[in-house]
Amino acid sequence: MRNNELETSKTYLVTGAAGFIGYYLSKALLDKGAKVIGIDNMNDYYDVSIKEHRLSFLKKYDLFKFVKMDISDKEAVFKLFEDNDIYSVINLAAQAGVRYSIQNPDAYINSNIIGFFNILEACRHYPVEHLLYASSSSVYGGNKKVPFSVEDKVDNPVSLYAATKKSNELMAYSYSKLYGIKSTGLRFFTVYGPMGRPDMAAFLFADAIMHDRPIKVFNNGDMKRDFTYIDDIIAGIMNIIPNPPLPDEGGVCYKVYNIGNNKPEDLMTFIGTLEEVIGKEAKKEFLPMQPGDVPMTYADVTDLINDFGFKPDTSIKEGLSRFANWYKEYYSID
Repeated sequence: MRNNELETSKTYLVTGAAGFIGYYLSKALLDKGAKVIGIDNMNDYYDVSIKEHRLSFLKKYDLFKFVKMDISDKEAVFKLFEDNDIYSVINLAAQAGVRYSIQNPDAYINSNIIGFFNILEACRHYPVEHLLYASSSSVYGGNKKVPFSVEDKVDNPVSLYAATKKSNELMAYSYSKLYGIKSTGLRFFTVYGPMGRPDMAAFLFADAIMHDRPIKVFNNGDMKRDFTYIDDIIAGIMNIIPNPPLPDEGGVCYKVYNIGNNKPEDLMTFIGTLEEVIGKEAKKEFLPMQPGDVPMTYADVTDLINDFGFKPDTSIKEGLSRFANWYKEYYSID
């Protein structure tokens, strides 16, 4: 079991720092006493005021430096690396969302492919100790075998978003083999919690319930998701940051982890729990499966347990209670 301590005297670059996971990770690093450079393009894929709200907390830290920039701008990325002694990179900047990738594919190529390529190139020319990057449970597509293992084949993405995330893993592997970049991919499973993304289920459902709008229940509610609370995601990443992958048999320092709750919940159970913690019943509109969606996600977290003795364990009831409390406070709902 690996347990290297975080190098708190070093500088960490967090891309997508105003995003949901990026904010919480930056805060966790700063709370440990590390210096964090956070970058974000502050795009309007969802309400920018939530990004600004997250950022307002980070800007209170003396060791935090924010740079507004887009990782698809190669010149700006290289200048950032040239001007700063960056120890490790956690690349969370990406265009998120399965359904949006069907409507606006250009955004995914610019951010998830070109942007990630620029990060890889910067790590090649300005070597870092460890590159971590966001992948997604979406790479498993319509795989029938559960739980989803990092050993499973993931060659059949059902959305462009998933295809870009699988591409990131392939690109990272090639750069690890060619240039010795120690890289770790993080396959996140349906992350939720306070200050979460407005396009995700918890937020969408809560907002609809609070405003007496029907919630859209896809596949007529016959879906399961490995909902993972934000604190568990951050604990997983914080375990991995100081532990670059060890060389495999071919000498390549490359690894991928699932970070999920390892306990898929029925969508209707998730909705029922949210109704309970909010104290109000939802109006429901039952709809067929959406293009690009999958009926189930379920994370095998054996590697997380074996390597770090860590397993996400926040219950849906506890996580949704914290989310609902934040939502009511943020929107001043009594």
